[in-house]
Amino acid sequence: MKDHYGREIDYLRISVTDRCDLRCIYCMPEEGIEKQGHMSILSFEEIEEIVRAAVSLGVGKLRVTGGEPLVRKGVEKLCAALAAIDGVKELAMTTNAVRLSAMAAKLKEAGVSRLNVSLDTLKPDRYRRITRCGSLDHALQGIRAAWEQGLPVKLNCVLLGGVNDDEIESFVELTRKRPIQVRFIELMPMGEDKAGGGAFLPCSTVLERVPALRPFRPLAPEKKGVARLYALPGAAGQVGLISPLSDCFCQSCDRLRLTPDGKLKPCLHSSEEISLRGLHGEALAAAIREAVQSKPLRHPGLSQEVRSPAGRDMNQIGG
Repeated sequence: MKDHYGREIDYLRISVTDRCDLRCIYCMPEEGIEKQGHMSILSFEEIEEIVRAAVSLGVGKLRVTGGEPLVRKGVEKLCAALAAIDGVKELAMTTNAVRLSAMAAKLKEAGVSRLNVSLDTLKPDRYRRITRCGSLDHALQGIRAAWEQGLPVKLNCVLLGGVNDDEIESFVELTRKRPIQVRFIELMPMGEDKAGGGAFLPCSTVLERVPALRPFRPLAPEKKGVARLYALPGAAGQVGLISPLSDCFCQSCDRLRLTPDGKLKPCLHSSEEISLRGLHGEALAAAIREAVQSKPLRHPGLSQEVRSPAGRDMNQIGG
């Protein structure tokens, strides 16, 4: 599918829940969220029907997200159903990895091809402070379990000035001996935003702190992605910089987002949503095509002073 600006839209992010077992300071309220009733969120059957319609229109890449997707009971069964759809080329998942040690083998068997793990610090005390309730050891156990299953892992680290920016070098060092991609992500002005400290840092800070990093040319340069890749000389892995504020990448955006309650968002930072719940057949396909044609050229000019008009917090959208 091509949108109004000629961009190929072939990527669907599927938020299966807005619940999470962590309370990260930049995302979730400390007391958690008001729980939606069981009937308020899409069933696995409804999600599969929507995905089948999207794939029939040209979507080939899927990502299961949350909240935290592993808190939804039976999510591995949904993954297996989605991976089996003819035309699905890739099924990935974003997780905090806290529950991953018990789930890694099930996800691999279900057809999940790779994982993105949210990890904002390598220090146990700081991890508990950022997440308000989490255990770094549990997350690291989950990452190791994924590696043991042969699942590629990317680490997503949100840059938090005055909170975790003293660990930039430590995260980059992880890529020296292991073929892993560490991705630094600029803090977006949405959600709970109780990060404190200097908060927003541009991704250019990483290059300033680690001047040895050099641009990395991937083996398949035609592959799209939001991260600009760098590497240490001779390193096994790479460093990715994702800069939605300081270096907007909207011109190459290829994705739609499905919320847990069945709304399709053409743009992360837009309040526009198209309800898919209760639609079937051609009506469902038409609504998906409408969302594609509704994608704006770019998100509004965001900054730490200008908040996102997304209309939802990140845990309700899936990133």
